[in-house]
Amino acid sequence: MERIIFTIIILLPVIAPKGSHSLWVLITHIQGETPFPAFSGIFMLDDIIVGYYNSETKICVVRGNTTSEDDVADPDHLNTISDNVLTHITMRSKYLRLDNHTETHAVFQIMSNCEQDYNETPGQMITKTAFRGSALDELRYFDGDFTYQSSSNYTAMEIKPYVELSMWHVEMLYYPACIKIMNNYFKKRGTQVNRKVKPQVRLIQKASSDSGGSRVICLATGFYPCHINLTLLRDGQPVADHEITGGDLLPNGDGTYQTRKSLEIRTADKHKYTCSATHLSLDNKLDVTLEFDPDEPFISVIPSVLIVLSLALAFGIVAVIYKCSKRQAASSKSDYSASSTSEEKHATSHQLIYRRPPPNTQACRPPLNTQAHQLPPSLQARRPPPNTQACRPPLNTQAHQLPPSLQARRPLPNAQVRRSVQQVSAKMAALTSPLNP
Repeated sequence: MERIIFTIIILLPVIAPKGSHSLWVLITHIQGETPFPAFSGIFMLDDIIVGYYNSETKICVVRGNTTSEDDVADPDHLNTISDNVLTHITMRSKYLRLDNHTETHAVFQIMSNCEQDYNETPGQMITKTAFRGSALDELRYFDGDFTYQSSSNYTAMEIKPYVELSMWHVEMLYYPACIKIMNNYFKKRGTQVNRKVKPQVRLIQKASSDSGGSRVICLATGFYPCHINLTLLRDGQPVADHEITGGDLLPNGDGTYQTRKSLEIRTADKHKYTCSATHLSLDNKLDVTLEFDPDEPFISVIPSVLIVLSLALAFGIVAVIYKCSKRQAASSKSDYSASSTSEEKHATSHQLIYRRPPPNTQACRPPLNTQAHQLPPSLQARRPPPNTQACRPPLNTQAHQLPPSLQARRPLPNAQVRRSVQQVSAKMAALTSPLNP
C-alpha cells in the first residue's frame, strides 16, 4: 500500500507559465485488488481541483463549486477518452511488467496538460507517463509538431508503434477535447482563477544558534496567483543565489501561496538589507528594509524580551493585589468578630438588667415553728390570713402623709375586734399547753 501511495504522487502538476492558463489531467490505473478504483482521474484548472472521475461511477464529480457543471464536459466524449486511455494503459503494462515479477500490484500513471494564453491562443500539450514510480517517457505537441523523449530500454523500432498511436490520439482526440473543456471551465471558474491577492512581505532577523550570528529571512505569503518575484538585496544589490537558501513555492490552507529566502550573516554585519517583491496584484514594487545597529546586532530579540518582561510585571502586580485583598478581607473578618462579641456582651448585660426577677417575698415571712403553732384540724380552717403588711414595701410617709385637718378624723381600732383576738389567742394557748415540754 505504501508503494501505491508513493507512485500516485510521483507525477504532480507543475505551475503553468506566467501569462497563461492550463488544464491538467492526472490519470491513475491500479492493477490488482485494492480499495481504490482501478481507473481514476483528477481535473485541475491551473492550481484548483475542479473535478474527479473514476471507472466505477463514470461520472465527473464537481469539486470546489456549488453550481452545476454538467455541461463542461460531454459525458459520452469523456467515456470515449477514458476507454481509449484504459486500453492504451493495459497494452503498455503487458510489455512493461515482467513475467517473473512478484509484486501483486502495479500502478501506471499519465499526467497530461494543455495550455492557453490570456489571448485565448492555444498552446502546447505535454503528456508524461510513469510505471511503478519511475518516469517512462514524455510527449510534447505544439502547432502540429511532436517531440518525444524516453527513459525506457526499448529500441526505436520497438517503441515506434506506440509513439505513432499516441501522436494520433493526441492530435485528433486529446488535444481538441482538452482545449474545449478548459474554455468551458473558464466560463464557470473565471472569477476564481483570475482573482488577485496582494502578498504580505516581511523582513525578519533571527538569532542563529548554529553559526553564532543571525539569519535574515525575506518572506512573502498570502498571495495569488502563485507567480511572484522575490529578491533579497544587500545595499541595493541582489544577493548571490549561492548565498541564499529556500525559494520554494508552498501552498497555504486558504488557497494562497507563500515563499521565503534566507541568508546567514555575521554578528557585526553593518549592511542594509531589503526584501523586494513584484506581483500581479501590485501596481509597484514592494520593498521592506531592515537596517542594523552595530551596537545592537540582535534587534529582533528586543521585542520578545519586552513582551516577557511585561508579562512578568503584570503577573507580579496581580499577585500583589490578590495578597493585599486577601489580607484586608481577613482583617475585616477579625474586626467584625470582635465587634459582634462586644455587642453580644452588651446585649446580655441589658437583658440581665431588664429581666431581673421580682424580690423573693418568702424572705419577708418569719419562719414558723410548725410543732409549736400547729392547730387541730377543727381550728385549722379558722386560721387568719397571713400578715401581708410585712411584705409590703415601706411607704413614703412624706408622700402619703395626710394633711393635719384629716389626721384627727382617722377611726380608732375596734375594741370588740381586739377582744375577739384576745379570746382566740387564749384558747390557742390552752390547747397547745400540753404539747409544751
